[in-house]
Amino acid sequence: MAAIDGLVSGIKTGEYIDSLITLQSGQQSLLVQKKSTASALVTALQALNTKVASLAEHAAKAAKPESWNAVKAAVTQPGTSGTPGASATVSAGAQLGTLTFRVDAVAQSQASLVALPTTFASEKPSFTITRGGETVTVTADSTSVPDIVEAFNGAGTGVRATAVKVDKLDVDGNPTGESTYRLQVTGTETGGRNAFTIAHDGGNLALDTVREARDAAITLFPGTPGAQRLTSPTNTITGVLTGVDLTVTAETAADAKPLTLDLTRDDSTVKSLASGLVANLNVVLSEIASRTKSTTSTSEDGRTVVSGGLFAGDAGVRMLQQNMLALGSMPVDGVSPADVGIVIQKDGTFTFDDAVYTAAAAKDPDKVAAVVQGVAARLSEAAKTASDSKEGTITTAITGHQDAVKDLTERITAWDERLAARRVGLERMYASLEKTLARMNSQASYLSSYLANDQKQS
Repeated sequence: MAAIDGLVSGIKTGEYIDSLITLQSGQQSLLVQKKSTASALVTALQALNTKVASLAEHAAKAAKPESWNAVKAAVTQPGTSGTPGASATVSAGAQLGTLTFRVDAVAQSQASLVALPTTFASEKPSFTITRGGETVTVTADSTSVPDIVEAFNGAGTGVRATAVKVDKLDVDGNPTGESTYRLQVTGTETGGRNAFTIAHDGGNLALDTVREARDAAITLFPGTPGAQRLTSPTNTITGVLTGVDLTVTAETAADAKPLTLDLTRDDSTVKSLASGLVANLNVVLSEIASRTKSTTSTSEDGRTVVSGGLFAGDAGVRMLQQNMLALGSMPVDGVSPADVGIVIQKDGTFTFDDAVYTAAAAKDPDKVAAVVQGVAARLSEAAKTASDSKEGTITTAITGHQDAVKDLTERITAWDERLAARRVGLERMYASLEKTLARMNSQASYLSSYLANDQKQS
């Protein structure tokens, strides 16, 4: 087109066609704007859905009565200021209580020194390791110490070996001035059942004990007629009490007092159920508010333009907001959530009043638990209804807007094709016009020349 653009007519047909296409693409521009808004709304709803789902998860936990039975464990030893020789962890089912015990032994793995034979019957010697009733045979690539160490350290042997350089002794046990190597072989697992022996050429090799394999052992209720012994192959003794595991780290001295395990109510964890509920609720409400509020801007002609937020016209989001405000502030069995520290504010958010909660919990912890559980149960149900991955109201809205974006994309593409075809048609039309004008100009020039010659001849 550039080669004949206005060549004869003098018209800038390229610019003219561009202007015509721009005028005819107005509807496509509206579609592009709609797609941009719909895409932004999808992103905003997805962000909101994530926050509502988080609220549903926390609220569901806070609504469970067992969550309010949180217990913490502490191990102490009267008469000592240092770290006690044991610690405890709790899990579901732990109950309040006290237990006294002594640590009689800490679990350890076997460690032994092995004197290798001075000569081997084979260039690739084999060794048999027996541990915990299981036997493993390993074969070294050669009689060299590094190859033997590598064989012992192979997968599944249950031991680790390293070469230790020592003095070579004569028959009387005196140093010869030369050195040799012995293997230090250490079990990879603690406990008496993991003791091992090593055999070569049908006979056990001599093992000089560095450390014996043994179980961890504690005595419960020491010094009483009800004293009981409890052992474990590892230093973590599971299920000492329901939901309680003990990990021992040091033996209790003979003249020391027993250790005490105290299981008490975990007020901090319980409080976090209420404070976390408020925090998650506020995240949802703040998200809605920030995407609903209007913004002002100045247009090119100086006018002030007020634009609503993405959620401003979304009835579903507005209903969710109102529902959350109501469910978070409605009484539970006649008791206002504000009485246990869950306070609604004038700006449509909530605050957690720590002082009010603490005072109420000290006076009647069961009442506080019941109120918070009631609020949490309501919010959990509402949040789940909104954010369910398949049937949630927000999820459904997201799907609907995604379908709209897809439809708009297809319509925009169709307009691209339509406008491209229109441009081709206009270019052909104006190209034809230029050719026609060129032909007419040529004819006019011929006639003018012919008439001029004819007059001269006359």
